[in-house]
Amino acid sequence: MKRIVIKIGSNIIAGSEEGLDMSVISRIAEDISQITSEGNEVAVVSSGAVAAGMKKLGLKTRPTEIRLKQAAAAAGQSNLMWAYERSFSSFGRKVAQVLLTREDFADRKRYINAKNTMMTLLSYGIIPVINENDTVAIDEIRFGDNDSLASLVAISIEADNLFILSDVDGLYADDPKKSQHAELISYVESITPEIEQLAGATGSIVGTGGMYSKVKAAKKAASHGIGVYIINGRKAGQLIPAVTGQHCGGTFFKPRKNRIPQRKGWIAYSSRAKGSLVIDDGAVKALRESGKSLLPSGIVSVDGSFETGDSVYCVTVHGKRIAKGLANYASEDLRKIQGKKTIEIEKILGYKYSDEVIHRDNLVII
Repeated sequence: MKRIVIKIGSNIIAGSEEGLDMSVISRIAEDISQITSEGNEVAVVSSGAVAAGMKKLGLKTRPTEIRLKQAAAAAGQSNLMWAYERSFSSFGRKVAQVLLTREDFADRKRYINAKNTMMTLLSYGIIPVINENDTVAIDEIRFGDNDSLASLVAISIEADNLFILSDVDGLYADDPKKSQHAELISYVESITPEIEQLAGATGSIVGTGGMYSKVKAAKKAASHGIGVYIINGRKAGQLIPAVTGQHCGGTFFKPRKNRIPQRKGWIAYSSRAKGSLVIDDGAVKALRESGKSLLPSGIVSVDGSFETGDSVYCVTVHGKRIAKGLANYASEDLRKIQGKKTIEIEKILGYKYSDEVIHRDNLVII
């Protein structure tokens, strides 16, 4: 048995009838139903609410104004869920709606609650259909695209594989829209800066992501030992072979053998940084090469306002982020002890919570 997350983009299911293409949704529902019938657990991350709402509101192009986006999402989400409800019921499957915002992942308690809800649904054989809660989300708390949401969902429920259904066959060595001879990259050993550069950063009128967002999502998931496939969701007969490990013409991103632990994964990708600590070269070396904790003596300056337990970046004096972790001291107190030795902490603050500003167990190199 495998636990699988399948991300379905707006471009795959958008259509003229009610803003959604019911024939495509039904085909995908049939494939997923077959996959679950073989003992696999499947969670779906689906875009399409705004696309469906655009039809209701009579909009010809994707709205850019927040209030219109939220109105379109509110109008279209019910259509989207009804489409999945109707399609999956035809194959004897039940679905549940799960709407999330960035804050649901940034806050540790909400993160655990969301994870438990999704895991419980899966244990009952119900397929969670997950989407960003665009009706209430604002730019500051948005995922940016459902590719990122899908990777975070896959990480949180400890999925084995993430399948991203795109409107192209996968990642190409060149832009296939410009070159007829562009070569499809079927296997990616490691997501390097060169691979990210190949992905570009283009989008569409009904979706917010492009190949770049998919590769970024793959990088997050692969770091947690999750195998990621990008396949063409518009082509029938691709999903089931891909799930069973057969070549389907897409791109496979190899998972890391040494996966990031769940807690550190939450720190790295889900927690919202409230500030930054500029650290000297000695501290950079201690963190990156020796796996040490961050001590106050290595801090050059403190940026931002944060409390004990908040997430912060560790930044070099040249402005490069090299780590992220949970601070043992608030920013106000850190400004008093930056550059000091650990034996001076209690004398300066009147208390000492810990010798470490960030303990290595709560720190991730990025």
